Amino acid sequence: MNGPLRVCDSPPFGEGPVWCAATADQPASIVCTSVSEGALFRIDVAAGASTRFAETDGGPNGAAPCVDGGFLVTQNGGLDFEAVGLFEHPPPYRPTRSGLQCVTTDGEVHYVTPDALQAPNDLVVARDGTVYFTDPPAYPLPADARGRVWALGRDGELSLVADGLYYPNGIGLEPDGTIVIVENGLMGRPHFGLVRVHDDGELDRFVERTGDGFCVDVHGRLYVAGGIHGVTILEPDGTVVEELPLPGAGVTTNCCFGGDDGRTLYATDAVPGGLWAWESMPTKGLPLTPWPGLAS
Repeated sequence: MNGPLRVCDSPPFGEGPVWCAATADQPASIVCTSVSEGALFRIDVAAGASTRFAETDGGPNGAAPCVDGGFLVTQNGGLDFEAVGLFEHPPPYRPTRSGLQCVTTDGEVHYVTPDALQAPNDLVVARDGTVYFTDPPAYPLPADARGRVWALGRDGELSLVADGLYYPNGIGLEPDGTIVIVENGLMGRPHFGLVRVHDDGELDRFVERTGDGFCVDVHGRLYVAGGIHGVTILEPDGTVVEELPLPGAGVTTNCCFGGDDGRTLYATDAVPGGLWAWESMPTKGLPLTPWPGLAS
C-alpha cells in the first residue's frame, strides 16, 4: 500500500466521491460534491486539478454514477455554516429544495423526487436499480429529530425502508445486498455506529463506532471515513482491521475505490478540504451499480 497521497486540495467540504474511468473525452477522475459550495467538481487524479462543472445550490452530499455518465446526488437543502461552526469564514447559505437531483455530464440539474424531504445525505444503487438513501433531520437538530431510510423505485415511487434512526448518515450495500448505514454520533445523537437494515426493517446495531460515509471491498470489509481523521477498515462483524490516518487535524467525510485495477482508495475531506488516496490496496473495491434512471 502506498499512501496517504495528497491528490488535490480542492474542493472545500468535499463529499460523495465517485470514480470515473478514463474515456476518449476525459482523463481518469474523481467526481465529488462540495457541500459548502453547492456544486460538483471533477478532479483529474493524474494532474491533481479540479474543475467545477455543475451548480446544484443547497448542500449536495452523496453521489452515485448513472449509466449515461451523469450522477445522482442527495441534496440536503443547504447548511447554515455559521451555525455549524466548521469555518472561520463561513460560506454563504444557499438554500434549495431537498431531495434527489440528477446531474448530467453537461452540468444540467433536475430533481427526480417531487417533494421536499428532510436532509438527504447519502445513497447507493442496488442491482435492480432501486436507490436507497438516508434522510436525516436538517441541522441544527431539534430535540425530537428522527432520521429515515428511503427507497426510490424505478417507477419513481418512494417507500420507507427504516424509521426511528437518530442521524442516519452514510449508506452502502454489502456483497449480498444487505443495507448498512452509519448512525453518526458527531451531531449530538444518543446512538451511533454501524447498523444493518434487514428486509423486515429490523435494525441490527452491530458495532458502536462513529463515522460518516463508507465503501465496501469485494470481501465485505467496510472502509469507514470519519471518526478519525482518515479511514478505518472493519471486518463484516465490526472488528477493526486497520486505521489509515491522514496527517494533521481534519474531518474526513467519505471514500470510494477506484483506479484502473480497483485498488486505489480515495477519501474526501470536509476540513481542510480536498482529496486523498492510498494506492495498491490489498483488496479490490466492490463495484458500484450505476443508476439506470427512472423507467419510462
